[in-house]
Amino acid sequence: MYEQKTRETDADVIEFIESVDSPKKREDAYRLLEIFEQTSGFEAKMWGTSIIGFGSYHYVYNTGHEGDAPLVGFPPRKAKISLYFATGDQERQELLNDFGTHTSGKACVYINKIEDINVEVLKKLINRSIHFLQDLYPPQK
Repeated sequence: MYEQKTRETDADVIEFIESVDSPKKREDAYRLLEIFEQTSGFEAKMWGTSIIGFGSYHYVYNTGHEGDAPLVGFPPRKAKISLYFATGDQERQELLNDFGTHTSGKACVYINKIEDINVEVLKKLINRSIHFLQDLYPPQK
């Protein structure tokens, strides 16, 4: 049976950010922490060993596979900062057109530093992702 690797933990978010080697990445992580918490309305939680997540949702795929994941989040990785947003949202690409310097994959948007992006668009991406996922997977009572 599949066991989900990335789960919410009790690890301290600030301790994790303090462990980031690069002073610039650390500074950006604190700024992102503030932006994500204020915009999402959710307290930051560690997911696995390196993802700072905000809120959560329970997903169930057609295959029967299910699990929990943060609604949005980011890990300040060595090379780039990954921003996690919902997959499958067609409106995301429109917002990314005005986002600034980035690359993107299926779920992640990669940035080098906050100065490269439009923070107001980041806030829209956070809100859009949360609403998209909560519509797709309504919060459980």
